[in-house]
Amino acid sequence: MEITLSNPFEAHGITHLSPSTCNTFTASPAAFVLQKCLKKSNVVGAAAHRGTAVEDGIAHGLLNPSASLSDCVDLAMEKFNTLCAFLTGDGVEKERNGIRGMVEMGLAELRPFGIPTSTQGAISHQFEGLAVPMIGYYDFEWEQHGRLTDLKTSHALTSKIKPNHARQVALYRAARGDNLQAMVTYITPKKRATYALENAREHVEALGKIGRTIQKFLSLSDDPMELASFVTPDVESFYFNDPATRQAVYEVWGI
Repeated sequence: MEITLSNPFEAHGITHLSPSTCNTFTASPAAFVLQKCLKKSNVVGAAAHRGTAVEDGIAHGLLNPSASLSDCVDLAMEKFNTLCAFLTGDGVEKERNGIRGMVEMGLAELRPFGIPTSTQGAISHQFEGLAVPMIGYYDFEWEQHGRLTDLKTSHALTSKIKPNHARQVALYRAARGDNLQAMVTYITPKKRATYALENAREHVEALGKIGRTIQKFLSLSDDPMELASFVTPDVESFYFNDPATRQAVYEVWGI
């Protein structure tokens, strides 16, 4: 029997949504249930730590124009080594080897914009019909130019903004003002590109729709295990690569 809750998020201890959470729900409802309802977080892998480290190195170089490439790379490497202190495997070394090139490409791409007026800026936006706010953190803003960008690192350069990234920066624009130019900067160890967001309103509306879908899904039950019974995980998905997460999947779904 369907249960209607006035605020289904509250019943599951969820105080807000984010573009990342919405992207997880669209890609893998089972991963969403595991992380947000059953509170079994995925172990962050080397690729995510590489992204964090590279961003720190680039931020240092943007905020300190006199900082050398070596200084920025050293800072990024130190951050990566700290975050990956307990990780092993070939993937760690692969990600470490890409850091220098990514920092170099990122600085070459973004230093011409000047010194950012803010980094890791928090935003919050309230969608109509959604019981909780949607929050996010943009990477770099140049208020003097009316632009902000999110930094994405990978080993292959995309030719356009990916839909999940478009929803993310569209949210920033909705929260900060429609006159803002929102962009996504992609960097690899050897290539770089910055793309301006188009059709921002459509992407914001899509994000709101996903948020309301999550709300409707949560309203089905205040029991996380019952919600888990409504979905089935694809165990080949990267969301479940970590051994501890795979074990959690087996405990919840028996597969």
